[in-house]
This record gives sequence, C-alpha cells and structure tokens, in this order.
Amino acid sequence: MKLAIAIKKQLVYGVLVYSAALTLSNVSLAQRPLSVELPEQCSQIRVDEDNSLAYHVYALGVQNYTWDGTSWALTGPMATLYAAPNFHGKVGTHHGGPTWVSNSGGLVIGKKEYDCAPDPNSIPWLRLRAEEVDGVGMFSDTTFIQRVNTSGGKAPVNPGAYDGQPVSVPYSAEYIFYRAERP
Repeated sequence: MKLAIAIKKQLVYGVLVYSAALTLSNVSLAQRPLSVELPEQCSQIRVDEDNSLAYHVYALGVQNYTWDGTSWALTGPMATLYAAPNFHGKVGTHHGGPTWVSNSGGLVIGKKEYDCAPDPNSIPWLRLRAEEVDGVGMFSDTTFIQRVNTSGGKAPVNPGAYDGQPVSVPYSAEYIFYRAERP
C-alpha cells in the first residue's frame, strides 16, 4: 500500500513538473524581456538603439579545445538552442564559425566585435555582428548577436597530456538576436 501511494505521488509530481515545463517552453516573445541587463563592465556589448530584439534563445552544449603544445586552442562550440530557459523546445544549433542554424532553415554567421568577462570562471559575454545571413525563418535579417549569462565553457587550467589532445567543456549561455528597426 505504501509503495502504491509513493508511486502515485511521484506520478502526480511528474505530471506537475511536465506541465510546468510545457508552459515555460511556450512562452511567447512578447512575454520575454526586450533587453538584457548588462553589467557596467559590459556596456561595450550593448547593441545600437536602431536594432530591436528578434529572438532570445538558450544554449546548452560544449566549447571544444585542442592542446597545441603550449595552450588550449578553441576549435569551436557545439550547442543546441532552445526556446525556453529550462532547455525545452529545440529551435536550432550553434557551432564553430560562429554559426547558428535554426530548425526553420535560417542561418547566421557572426563576427566577434566586443567581449567582456563578468564571471572569471566562464567564457566571456560577446557582441557579434552578423556577417552572413541566409534562408528564411528566425535568423533572417539578423544584424547583431549577443552571448550573455554564460556558465562554464572555459579552457582547462592544466596543460594537455599530448599535442592535439581534444577536450570538450560543458557550457550554457543565452544568445540574443537583433534586427534593424524598420522605418
């Protein structure tokens, strides 16, 4: 009897958690913040006022590095992009280049302009300019990308064991995509 009650409680709890996750994953852009609070030391990654937020996504993945004999060289990220902060609702991927590809077929390649490091234990926050935009969908007309609220992803502090040694370091971040305001 006690086992049946415990199973029932776990089932109810699971349904509640799943329902909450579905609710969070369906949050519309209209309910999301129109900008991100930037620490004072990160003012240089602010996007010009003639651009507006188009999409705000959440990334979970790895930053890949290779030991070159003297230091860890970044070889690029591999991450999945999600619509919700609880990492539900996959909307695309992010990989080296830096490149973002949406499930709707759009693609944007960025070029780093500025960075700042509010957390010394995590990869820096970035502002990137969209260098190439292709396809339709969520990334079409992207002008700028910000990487903010990073966690993890920094290269190891210890040297590699051999030249060419790869390592993947888990990270999470938020990527915010902007478009130019239309007159």
